Amino acid sequence: MSDSVNSSETPRPASEGSFRRVRPKSEPRFPDGPKADPAGSHFERRIRSFQPRRSRVTAGQADALQRLWPKWGLDIDGRGVIDLAELFGNDNPVVLEIGFGMGEATARMAAADPATNILAVDVHTPGQGNLLNLADQQGTANVRVGNGDAIILLREMLAPDSLAGLRVYFPDPWPKKRHHKRRLIQPEFVTLAAARLRPGALLHCATDWEPYAEQMLEVLTAHPGFENTRPDGGFAPRPEFRPLTRFEGQGLDKGHVVNDLLFRRVQHDARQRED
Repeated sequence: MSDSVNSSETPRPASEGSFRRVRPKSEPRFPDGPKADPAGSHFERRIRSFQPRRSRVTAGQADALQRLWPKWGLDIDGRGVIDLAELFGNDNPVVLEIGFGMGEATARMAAADPATNILAVDVHTPGQGNLLNLADQQGTANVRVGNGDAIILLREMLAPDSLAGLRVYFPDPWPKKRHHKRRLIQPEFVTLAAARLRPGALLHCATDWEPYAEQMLEVLTAHPGFENTRPDGGFAPRPEFRPLTRFEGQGLDKGHVVNDLLFRRVQHDARQRED
């Protein structure tokens, strides 16, 4: 979805005696920042597991997008495999995080574990700017922000066994039954993820929507490429490395139940990979 607003070349008066320039639709919102649709029409249109949102970008977020995107940003265009060592400037293990909201938890995890690189992917422009701003303020250099479809990233731009972990925290639950096919954690996605995770890598999911948690547990338990880290085969307590977010705290105050799932990538003789 484009971040551009409906406009024309004609300036629009902002107040009496002054004019505010209105940006044409063809002009990018942030010339040096994330693209509106980086993959364009190069790949088939599939059912999306995410819903792009429009919301206001603050001055600080806009400044971070303009200054830091060329340095720490990645548009997911699907046109080549990423050299992760080159992207981060080191050979440290890389964890992929899909969907980071406003980035507060991601920034805290990056600061707490500087020896682990985090490739954080989302399509929410204010959140992208906020995470870049937080990383800059904290002086953390182990975060890169991806813009676009995480499926294209996994399928087209990451090498086999290249990831040391995958985090999917509070994905859209798509609660209506007719929308369940849009949920991210499906057998096809887990197979794709398995092909990119090295043996021993941790797949960590968390959700406050109990029916989705049950689906996640069923899908992950059934996949031969993963084993539950819980001996009882159930949900895990929130690990210390996953910060309690403001959103999560508000849900807990309302009586929501949050479930964490921690599954480890295992090596099998008949290893499954995507087609």
